[in-house]
Amino acid sequence: MTSVKPIKEKPAGKSLFSTSAAGASLLIALQAGSRGLTFIVNQVLLRYLSPELLAVSTQLEVYSITVLFFSRESLRVAIQRQADVTDDDSKAKQDGNLSRKDIYLDSRTTAGKSQAIVNLSYISILLGLVSTVIFGWIYANARQTGVVETPYFGQSLRLYGVAAILELLAEPCFVVVQQKSAFKIRAIAESIATVLRCVVTCAVAVWAAHHQRDLGVVPFAIGQGVYAISILLAYFLAVWNIASRGGFSLRLKPIYSKNKQYIYSYFSKPLLSLGGSLMIQSMVKHVLTQGDTFLIASMATQTAQGIYALASNYGGLVARLVLQPIEEMSRNYFGKLLSVVDGKTTKQATKKASVDLQRLLRIYLILSVAVVSVGPVIAPLLLNFIAGPRWQSSGAGNVLAVYCYYIPLLALNGVCEAFVAVVATEAEVYGQSLWMAAFSAGFGGAAYLFLGVLGLGAEGLVLANMANMLLRITWCGHFILAYCGSHGAEFKVMGLLPRPSTISLGVVTYAALAQMRTSFTGALVDIIKCGLVAMIFVILLATSEKEHLLECYRTIKG
Repeated sequence: MTSVKPIKEKPAGKSLFSTSAAGASLLIALQAGSRGLTFIVNQVLLRYLSPELLAVSTQLEVYSITVLFFSRESLRVAIQRQADVTDDDSKAKQDGNLSRKDIYLDSRTTAGKSQAIVNLSYISILLGLVSTVIFGWIYANARQTGVVETPYFGQSLRLYGVAAILELLAEPCFVVVQQKSAFKIRAIAESIATVLRCVVTCAVAVWAAHHQRDLGVVPFAIGQGVYAISILLAYFLAVWNIASRGGFSLRLKPIYSKNKQYIYSYFSKPLLSLGGSLMIQSMVKHVLTQGDTFLIASMATQTAQGIYALASNYGGLVARLVLQPIEEMSRNYFGKLLSVVDGKTTKQATKKASVDLQRLLRIYLILSVAVVSVGPVIAPLLLNFIAGPRWQSSGAGNVLAVYCYYIPLLALNGVCEAFVAVVATEAEVYGQSLWMAAFSAGFGGAAYLFLGVLGLGAEGLVLANMANMLLRITWCGHFILAYCGSHGAEFKVMGLLPRPSTISLGVVTYAALAQMRTSFTGALVDIIKCGLVAMIFVILLATSEKEHLLECYRTIKG
């Protein structure tokens, strides 16, 4: 038996942080471009399709998202804990069992690590086949008024299901892209697919209108099918070369391991077990979310729900465009840095993770000062300009102003939960799920107080969500402090706070804008005035936090 030299992990250095930051920037640009293009397409489709058909297409999109979420999300998080390692000797890829060297990959080599996540991604495909059938049956038999009567609804539903499976077939390529931090491949693949989906959807809808054919939601279904095929082909063509050069396969391939950590020599037991725990947590989250939705429907009026939905859509743009990509890259970065599949991590890596997490959280708190100081005044003005005075008079502007206080909590919770997701043990994941159930009960109590007792309407819904988010942040904060403390890494909570001068600037700016608001007429000039004040504030804020911002910049640039 020949021996394999110990494997050295990639240094937990600045290059990883820089790569993650660049990846976040690419994803933010991708999200912005995708949202902008989707908005343009919807404006075109409004000329050819009825609002009812757009509503049905939204239901089909929810079906697709649900299938993909339950099939791959938990495994994606688990897979991010697999370290991308390098060999001391590129020829030492087997552990002496030479008769197997063309069949088995050594679990300790770079190729073996990559093959492990590729193998595990096939579980997502299997889950997708099951989820597509189950959720498809549920949607087909829901008997929602006006939905099943839509022309070609059954065919469109099946096409969405096929598209979901095709998209899942690209999962072996996607996990390799994530592990190798090849974010450009992802950006190119998803950009091409998004553009083609929009073009095809519009083309089919326009063709049907010109030929007086009532295709129902078929244009959306065909567009989704084209998107899935494009994603699959783009990923496969790009990742095939990576797999060939890396010595692993995009197909299922057995892995040799001394410690028998692979089921049937294919699937990593630790990763699969963790993925199962995270899937249970995802199910708990889904059930709790549905329960919260039912609770809101029973306590809030239709008007309050509509106003809240509008504020959530506009306020949530920040979360979808900026916060979600940063959260995803944080998971990827901390997962690679700590790599705690086997419950072990180096003290140096933990200290590095603690420092970088503190940097990111402080940046979020600095930006939160800006959002809270400027947002509550400017947001209602922008809503009046975009949605019209009818929505402003309904109180939606005030709700959007309150939502600005909710955005910082969304940001903090997203990063904190991303960190927890990549370091928590299975027992801790189960514990977090139980606490989430308790927090959901707390949300119910807060909703009753703000809606039933105080009668705050849509503003009460935002406040209830803020209370729930505060509880989740508190739990994550306690977990992070305990984790860092147990691994010998210092975490300074007070060091997260912005400088006193920054907070003072925020207070003064808020007071100035509040005073200006008394003379607002809703004209464009009011937005320009507020924009000038906000611009001056941002310059002063950057000056106040210059030292920290430069430190972050140098870290990113490496």
